[in-house]
Amino acid sequence: MLPAPDRFRPSRPSRPSRSASVRRRVRPTVTGMAPLPHLPADPDDDLTAYVGLGTAAAAERARARGWATVRALAPGTIVTMEYRAGRLNFEAEDGVVKRCWKG
Repeated sequence: MLPAPDRFRPSRPSRPSRSASVRRRVRPTVTGMAPLPHLPADPDDDLTAYVGLGTAAAAERARARGWATVRALAPGTIVTMEYRAGRLNFEAEDGVVKRCWKG
């Protein structure tokens, strides 16, 4: 026999009545945004040229071409979505670069 469904429902607090004396929330408006910082330019490089290279050779080539940070990641690695100027990412499987992207 199944339990009565209302036995497992959490009780909800009662809502205050909306009358003229209740203050309404005023949401702030955005009048403008701060200017973007002047980010350094990424090296002018062909990212498709890294696909198929070994990870050590790809990292050495990337540093020689001016990339400040180079990281090799396993397929499916969870990474954050923030963009970092000067960073080159490799997705490498069995020591070979399968995919390459900036940031």
